[in-house]
Amino acid sequence: MNAPFRPSLTKIRLADPGDRGALARFVSEAENATPFHRPEWLEAVTRATGHPAHVLLAEREGAIAALLPLHAAHSPLFGRALVSTGFAVGGGLLGDPDAARDLFAAATELARRLTCPTVEVRGGVMPADAAWHIKRDSHAGFVAPLAADDEAQLTWIPRKQRAEVRKGLANALDVRVGREAQDRDWHYAVYAESVRNLGTPVFPRALFEAVMDAFGADADILTVLHEGRAVASVLSLYHRGAVMPYWGGGVHAARSLRANDVMYYALMCHARRRGCDRFDFGRSKTDTGAYHFKRNWGFEPQPLSYAVWSADGAPPRDVNPLSPRYKAKIALWQKLPLGVANRVGPFIARGLA
Repeated sequence: MNAPFRPSLTKIRLADPGDRGALARFVSEAENATPFHRPEWLEAVTRATGHPAHVLLAEREGAIAALLPLHAAHSPLFGRALVSTGFAVGGGLLGDPDAARDLFAAATELARRLTCPTVEVRGGVMPADAAWHIKRDSHAGFVAPLAADDEAQLTWIPRKQRAEVRKGLANALDVRVGREAQDRDWHYAVYAESVRNLGTPVFPRALFEAVMDAFGADADILTVLHEGRAVASVLSLYHRGAVMPYWGGGVHAARSLRANDVMYYALMCHARRRGCDRFDFGRSKTDTGAYHFKRNWGFEPQPLSYAVWSADGAPPRDVNPLSPRYKAKIALWQKLPLGVANRVGPFIARGLA
């Protein structure tokens, strides 16, 4: 039987503001769409950081057949890059793979026009052009189905990790879920301290605020409190039945209290009650502490693909915190007073899109 006839692509172009409705509909219907393809994400990143959003469209007979969302990240410390998409763990080309060659060619041309020496694509269809470097083993994603009830969810967790959760549940910990000013204050304070302790600068608070405001009911914050003090907190995104704990962490006391363990278990139960059936633990760099932490929870790693293009003679930007060039800087950052780190960090982290 002959394959059904499909008209060829008629146009590759940049989306304009009048395309927003069509973009939102396309993303809502596309099979492999992520939260990072949504116009809400693109607009939130731009509003919070100033990195302009550019969406390349492939059209067929006047309708969107595929798209490639991009942010033009610019930083005096880390240089310039077109990223699909900013501050995201996914994104990339969405839609008809037949459009890949033309869309990726358009992306490199756009990068040249914007004087961005690098294009980074996170997930989705990968370029076939030899000019792109494809990485298939640097990151892994972790997704698993949610259990039928709270007890089944606890039983699903492997024995050793389940014991840590039970220890945490035995402590005097309270869990709050919300979207209000208090929830946002708790989350930012905990997250800022957490990443300082890891040696990395905190993202601007405006980014968290913009994402919360843009996603509405599709984002919330779960905070674990001990004696009224927030000790662990996570900002989560909800997309097509999956919960994604996206920005989370704990203060120093969280470790002995097992507050992070309680936080993720509580989020699993909360997400199921609000109708989710999957827990998306996000990505981690292969063979890191976070990678093994997620495996200990019973999640199986799934390799993720990333693509990087660099203009002739230009080295790709290096924003990998595991890079040897950052080892001394990370050690120094961990020693900074929290107040100093919180003032300086957002300026630096804005360029880590």
